[in-house]
Amino acid sequence: MNSREVKGLEMAFQTKVEWTGKFWLVPSQSTRGLYKIDADATTCTCEDYELHRKPCKHIYAVQTVKDMNRATQPQKQAFHDAYANAELPKKPSSKQDWPNYNKAQTNEKRLFCELLSDLCRTVEEPAASPKGGRPSIPLADALFSAAYKVYSTVSGRRFTCDLQDARERGHIGQAPHYNSVFRVFEDAATTPILMSLIEQSSIPLASIETKFAVDSSGFGTSRFEKWYDQKYGTTRNKAEWVKCHIITGVQTNIVTAVAIGDEHDSQHFAPLVDATAKNFTVKEVSADKAYISRKNLEQVEGLGGVPYIPFKTNAVANKNGETWRRLFHEFNLNRDEFCRHYHLRSNVESTFSMVKAKFRDHVRSKTDVAMTNEVLAKILCHNVVVCIHEMFTLGLAVEFGGEVPEADEPRIIKFPGV
Repeated sequence: MNSREVKGLEMAFQTKVEWTGKFWLVPSQSTRGLYKIDADATTCTCEDYELHRKPCKHIYAVQTVKDMNRATQPQKQAFHDAYANAELPKKPSSKQDWPNYNKAQTNEKRLFCELLSDLCRTVEEPAASPKGGRPSIPLADALFSAAYKVYSTVSGRRFTCDLQDARERGHIGQAPHYNSVFRVFEDAATTPILMSLIEQSSIPLASIETKFAVDSSGFGTSRFEKWYDQKYGTTRNKAEWVKCHIITGVQTNIVTAVAIGDEHDSQHFAPLVDATAKNFTVKEVSADKAYISRKNLEQVEGLGGVPYIPFKTNAVANKNGETWRRLFHEFNLNRDEFCRHYHLRSNVESTFSMVKAKFRDHVRSKTDVAMTNEVLAKILCHNVVVCIHEMFTLGLAVEFGGEVPEADEPRIIKFPGV
């Protein structure tokens, strides 16, 4: 049995598969929703069936229930035995390069400070204020301190020791007060600088990444929206989120562009792809069906790439131009080939998982600007960590600081402008 058949058998025994008189209802295993399966158990409303047009686990669950309803007692026992002995087939897994992975992990913090320091020094120092007064912290030191704090995942006060160590190693000229680090996040001028640094930090992998994936995810905050529900006569709370949109390379999980905003996902697709095309060769772009539109399809093709965005079930081919019609027919006639490329989209979800696991899935900041900058700093830290990993696994030979490393030392990435 394949994995869908095994999961369908488990659902038949573990969940309530209900016949309404017109269709079957099967509960979702990941949400509170229900999926509708037709009376003959041939179609389902779940995303897996809509994409592959092949029996999904919900269909197999209904088929199992139908077979058990008309089975004899020995046959029912056979179903119970099959359920008791059912095992999911093992998924093929890629072999981890453990020696180089271990080297990257054990050297990460030291190299992170070196690379981040060099990257921050590429930012041009603003002119001094004509009003005079107390001199401000150098911009490179301020940006380094803010990003390094996010990397440390500790509070501002406990982070003070790390800043003092960074100053002693020459990564910054002076160790700012923790309140000064907070003010870096609260400054709206920091936002475009962090976006630029994210872009620059991805450029060293421009010769490697040609296939990309787009998606969005939310980072939790400490703020809650409260309102009175007139219909039910009660007060309700809803947590606020910082919504982050990224485009990432599917081979190394490097983030090539980022946007923050609550707008519909599709509105951020074009700017993210355009920003990536400035530094990378775009051959493929994968995204879920929330991004499907004629404009997005034509944009990727205009860059010489192939868009892999599934069409919605209510999509038709007789409108939206030639590109839409051609890709619509290719999607329906070559579903297996489409899914083989579309599967690369899972890497953008892996990227968000990497960011949230390493730098937390929430922000400490309180104001809108500070929360935006903190999320951008998480993405910047992720990019620097990815570069460190690829230095060891791919052996990127780039000179660092004018000194060629020894044969047994890592080959260091040098960011643009250094």
